Amino acid sequence: MGGYHSPWADEETHQVGRLARSFFERSVLPHTQRFGAQHRVDRETWTEAGRLGLLCPSIPQEYGGGGGTFAHEAAVLWEQGRLADDCLPYAIHSTVVPHYVERYGSEEQKRRWLPALAAGTLVGAIAMSEPSGGSDLKRVRTVARREGDHYVISGAKSFVTNGSMAGLVLVVARTGEQGAHGLSIIGVEKEHATGLSHGGPLKKIGQHGQDTRELFLDDVRVPVENLIGESEGRGFAQLMAQLPQERLAIAVGAVAQAEYAVELAVRYAKERTAFGGPLWDLQNTRLTLADCATEVRIARVFLDHCVVRHLSGGLDAATASQSKYHSTDLLSSVADRCLQVFGGYGYVLEYPIARIYAGARVQRIYGGANEVMRELVARSM
Repeated sequence: MGGYHSPWADEETHQVGRLARSFFERSVLPHTQRFGAQHRVDRETWTEAGRLGLLCPSIPQEYGGGGGTFAHEAAVLWEQGRLADDCLPYAIHSTVVPHYVERYGSEEQKRRWLPALAAGTLVGAIAMSEPSGGSDLKRVRTVARREGDHYVISGAKSFVTNGSMAGLVLVVARTGEQGAHGLSIIGVEKEHATGLSHGGPLKKIGQHGQDTRELFLDDVRVPVENLIGESEGRGFAQLMAQLPQERLAIAVGAVAQAEYAVELAVRYAKERTAFGGPLWDLQNTRLTLADCATEVRIARVFLDHCVVRHLSGGLDAATASQSKYHSTDLLSSVADRCLQVFGGYGYVLEYPIARIYAGARVQRIYGGANEVMRELVARSM
């Protein structure tokens, strides 16, 4: 599937991509099994990524970032997907959390948090989902009540990526009335957050190396200065403005993984002998992989269209939702068909195709369930 170059990529983003690929090949992939067993990467993995300048590449340089654009984020996400790594939660830490601070935070918050996030000395997380509701953010029950110069936050959050490692957690909490208008985002610094605890690692179908936990907030006192934004009640609007970039980031990784899955299956089919010749000689195998390759190329062209629109400020929520649900649906389908080519070996986690298959399923859920994505698209029609 060579010969295609994304229109948003230039020599600088290619350099970032090469650096990212070297980092993942050297510092992440060799430790996949160990990271999976401990349900988190090493703390030094984050600081090494920070030293290399891979974290927060689109955050302004004055706040410790790389001063680039989403294209630089996409270059890292693409290479991570092309290596089938799902241990390092790069997108949450680098593409999601810092942009809430950079876009809506106070100058003091930016200078306190962003350089540390870029250096990897501070790990970021965002706590949206709750045990009583996932994609329906209007039903958030976590409450932040004002007591003098502090918020006192009580509630529980589920499926928090970087749940045990995060030093900064952006908590979506209710500061006002029921519904969307009563939500705010508050930065909770674990170092100063008495009453903040986490459960054990969630034992997931895939993505075993990611630090996914439940968080519990038992009257956690946070200075009112940690409110993200100038006033209470703006959280839902902030989420709606930032979620298209998060969904686009998911799409980048999904298409990259799907493309890699096809390449793995083609390579294996040409090497594996069955029924007196290479598996590739069986017409059904060739046509199945031709279908997969075609579908992935179409998805990549649409993804590139979305990235270009985002870089120009023109990516709307509906189009981002289309990219997210189409690419993640496609990844599940392609991974399933490519795994079949491997036969029994495709079910063994030592093979990248097995990890791609296991990790693909949740991508149709997080970042907004694909059924919700379809509803958002329908509402725009």
